[in-house]
Amino acid sequence: MNYYNEIKNELVNNEVYKRVKDYSKNRSDLNAYYNVGRLLFEAGKQYGQSIIKQYAEKLKIELDRKYNERTLRRMRQFYILLKNEKWSPVASKLSWSHYTELLSIKDVNKIAYYIQIIEKYNLSKRELRDKIKSKEYERLDDNTKEKLIKKEENKITDFIKNPILIKNRYDYKNISEKILKQLILEDLENFLVELGDGFTFINSEYKIKIGDRYNYIDLLLFNIKYNCYVVAELKVTELRKEHIGQVQIYMNYIDKNIKSMSHDKTIGIIICKKDNKFVMEYSSDERIFETTYAIN
Repeated sequence: MNYYNEIKNELVNNEVYKRVKDYSKNRSDLNAYYNVGRLLFEAGKQYGQSIIKQYAEKLKIELDRKYNERTLRRMRQFYILLKNEKWSPVASKLSWSHYTELLSIKDVNKIAYYIQIIEKYNLSKRELRDKIKSKEYERLDDNTKEKLIKKEENKITDFIKNPILIKNRYDYKNISEKILKQLILEDLENFLVELGDGFTFINSEYKIKIGDRYNYIDLLLFNIKYNCYVVAELKVTELRKEHIGQVQIYMNYIDKNIKSMSHDKTIGIIICKKDNKFVMEYSSDERIFETTYAIN
């Protein structure tokens, strides 16, 4: 087989197709680059990996400078990734630019996670790059990663990041609970995404009356996907046992006075500066969860 001519024809046909069928550019690109990657893979086995450099030099002259050695190696890597994992080369919401970001990742489980959220949230290339840079996958719990691999059902807290990243746009040196809340509210959309799926904002400093005293819930949220209220408390210290008691009282209040029969039980999330696994180990309320925050 003349691998070079096959590769050239695949790329030429793709360029022609894209001009005629503009709406199918992405599908055409992915199919073409997958086929080119396959041909490069087979040619490399027969002639050695240096053949890619030779093909690139000819293609740059005969077709376009964009078909350089780096691009061809990416196509080969693209083919190997999809072949080994048995993924479709034309995943509906992924473009070639998405894949070029993902190809630098070695862990296929991590790649699978990002493919999933690209499709779910229609992420642009820049948004994907930001998530990779923020180490979003690494900030998931190990149990969540295991569930993703096994494709098991998730629960509401599985995708809470640890730590949650909060932007310090005013470069505060000393972060109090008041300032922490202010930073969260000024970048609320990002904060809700950091918590995971389906979180919506109800109010901050949500006032409740227990006995003859008023208390204030830092953040009252609702999760649409899991149909429950969420009490979020902010702590700029290490997690303490009294924090759990406080959140538990707030959760019970919401369950008794606010939630309806159609809602699931309220959950609580304590967002603290430093975790304390010993405290959580002896907490008997499985509706309370803890994570940390990091100011960036």
